[in-house]
Amino acid sequence: MNTVDYLRISLIDRCNFRCQYCMPEGTELDYILQQELLTHQELLTLLKDVFIPVGFRKFRLTGGEPLLRPGVVDLVRAIASLPETQDLAMTTNAFLLAGMAQDLYKAGLRRINISLDSLNPDTFDKIIGNRGRSRWQQTWAGIQAAHQVGFDPLKLNVVVIPGVNDQEVLDLAALTLDRHWHVRFIEFMPIGNAQLFSDRAWVPSAELRQRIRDAFGLVASNIRGNGPADVFQIPGALGTLGFISQMSECFCDRCNRMRLSADGWLRPCLLNETGQIDLKTALRSGVDLEQLRTRVTQLLSLKPEISFKQRDCGTTGSYTRTMSQIGG
Repeated sequence: MNTVDYLRISLIDRCNFRCQYCMPEGTELDYILQQELLTHQELLTLLKDVFIPVGFRKFRLTGGEPLLRPGVVDLVRAIASLPETQDLAMTTNAFLLAGMAQDLYKAGLRRINISLDSLNPDTFDKIIGNRGRSRWQQTWAGIQAAHQVGFDPLKLNVVVIPGVNDQEVLDLAALTLDRHWHVRFIEFMPIGNAQLFSDRAWVPSAELRQRIRDAFGLVASNIRGNGPADVFQIPGALGTLGFISQMSECFCDRCNRMRLSADGWLRPCLLNETGQIDLKTALRSGVDLEQLRTRVTQLLSLKPEISFKQRDCGTTGSYTRTMSQIGG
């Protein structure tokens, strides 16, 4: 069993995009009220007095879109300054990043993952559900700003959707040739988007690797990250290619993370809520912090038995929650 020391923290369930694989068209979401979100102080209390004492050392800030969270730079600074924090990262769509990249870097953020599902502005806008002025250029500006500031690694996450953006795989892979960028291809998952699925709803990572191998060559990389990606490299490229294969090549046995929702629910798995803990209600009702540590420790002990793959790997089931509500 892997050591579970990585906590994904959703700061907000709202997003300024409506990506079809995350919030499909027609989906009506009941957003969390502001007063129901964990406050910054509550989150820091949980980190310092619950999560860090039981062994968590790596943290990723997610959403929704985390840059929509008021005071996010101050929160980054506070988490980065904790002596026990070994790694602090963020996942963002980069639309607001151009104006915030420098401040986030100065606050202590060093690693960033950016969603970029297409290099074609029209395809990009289709995926994110945009019908107005194109948002591609501002997103690309955010990526460039992150690169110039010095985020390393800078990772680009690509959800590969058959018939939508799968024809761009080679162009996206080529971004790694002369940049220290890490492009990660993610198999499309059936979460809250069942109407998008057909007999062939996702492209297996093995097929994507073969396409790239045929075009450029491909070798295994000795670079490893904190996540589930299998990492490869085009010979001579400055960056790497990662493949996250939750549908075709399940990685549950390598999972080292738990998820904290924006309203304070601790969940052991992306789709399995067995044993989940309402930490916000417990904290606000004055439950002793030692008792909370005990409950989190007990949930950690259950994690090996909570398997995503047995129930969901390779299937196209229907789920009531969207990816934005889960925390990605």
